[in-house]
Amino acid sequence: MRAQQVARGQLKETKIDWTKEPAACVVVSARGYPDNVETGKPIQGLDGLSGESDVVVFQAATAVRDGKVVTVGGRVLGVTALGSNLEAAIQRAYAAVEKISFDGMHYRKDIGQKALARLRTHAHR
Repeated sequence: MRAQQVARGQLKETKIDWTKEPAACVVVSARGYPDNVETGKPIQGLDGLSGESDVVVFQAATAVRDGKVVTVGGRVLGVTALGSNLEAAIQRAYAAVEKISFDGMHYRKDIGQKALARLRTHAHR
């Protein structure tokens, strides 16, 4: 999987390549989600991810206004990464999220932790 960004409405045009590596996705939301969402916030850092291998940023609640990608809803981005194992995929996804910013940006910090705990439990049996 090569680094790419999939903008709203372009998913049907995207070629899908299956891989055996685990993937993790961190959803990035706007301030106020899910109730009173702030919109129109310019998103920085997306271009910087174009060179990242095995990272895909799915744009969900975005639009282009005055040449800038801005937020237009609550669940703004899905930052997805592959890794050699689940822990590596999670770390890579969070590293990609750290390169993105917009006013009011929020995301969970515990994505995949329950799955990792289960894997560790089963490994010690």
